[in-house]
Amino acid sequence: VMEYENVTEFTLLGLFSDEDVKATCSVLFSLCYLAILSGNLVMLLTIRGSHLHKQPMYFFLSYLSLMDVGFTSTVAPKLIIDLLTRWNTISYNGCIAQMFYAHFFGATEIFILVVMAYDRYVAICRPLHYMAVMRRQMCYSLLMVSIIGAFLHSFVHVLIIIDLPFCGPSKIDHYFCDIFPLLKLACTDTRHLFITIITTTGVLAILTFVALVISYIIILSTLRTGSSQGRRKALSTCGSHITVVFLFFLPLIFTYAPTADSISDDKVLALFYTVIAPLFNPLIYALRNTDMKKAMRKVWCGDQLFGRN
Repeated sequence: VMEYENVTEFTLLGLFSDEDVKATCSVLFSLCYLAILSGNLVMLLTIRGSHLHKQPMYFFLSYLSLMDVGFTSTVAPKLIIDLLTRWNTISYNGCIAQMFYAHFFGATEIFILVVMAYDRYVAICRPLHYMAVMRRQMCYSLLMVSIIGAFLHSFVHVLIIIDLPFCGPSKIDHYFCDIFPLLKLACTDTRHLFITIITTTGVLAILTFVALVISYIIILSTLRTGSSQGRRKALSTCGSHITVVFLFFLPLIFTYAPTADSISDDKVLALFYTVIAPLFNPLIYALRNTDMKKAMRKVWCGDQLFGRN
């Protein structure tokens, strides 16, 4: 039996090696992170502080914002600190925790996007049944299923990694701990695990994306029969949803359904779903949505932030 000297910490190689680029990017990512926090928290507080939280779509949107904040906070602070300092190590436990939380928040976000597509389907294709189907109890149940599903997904990833021996090298070619870069460092043959993760996570991501696109095609084709005002409003809402789905899913699919060789491009793709999508989500939903704009004026320009229930 071979004895392995287990690695206790990893070094994150990060996005860039050039020092000047690192300094510029640390400022850029700090501003992005502040924008993500403020944008998503403004959206969250607007929904909670207005009548919008009674509507299922905005109920889910507020949790999507919360997941965005959680997801980015798992990755961005460490990325910014690593760019500013040369201290870019992460402990073994810290690495496993970062991977767990990134997958947990990311997967919850995916499930919530699916639930939001279902909500729009019922609202537009079955309007008479909408209030009966999307009761508050149903909303909480769908949210709980999303959270439990994401927890199980993340937990399986942790179980895969903690079972592997790491005996050095300990340099992770990424800016946060993710499953593929870690599998490459394991002191054992992990090809079967690569294939397993690509077939499960990758195929699930593709199927979910296809299902979402098909559901929005059905919704948009149903809209042709509605009144022009109703059609405009529904198109605006669905347009926002579709934009977010594409922004989040396409980089994810390219990451999780790759050939094992193309993993070096993951760092750039990961920026899309860890920084760029959470940055644009509030803008996409707030700027294209009249109800949201009205609620923001009421909440932030009035003095009743928590005055209503």
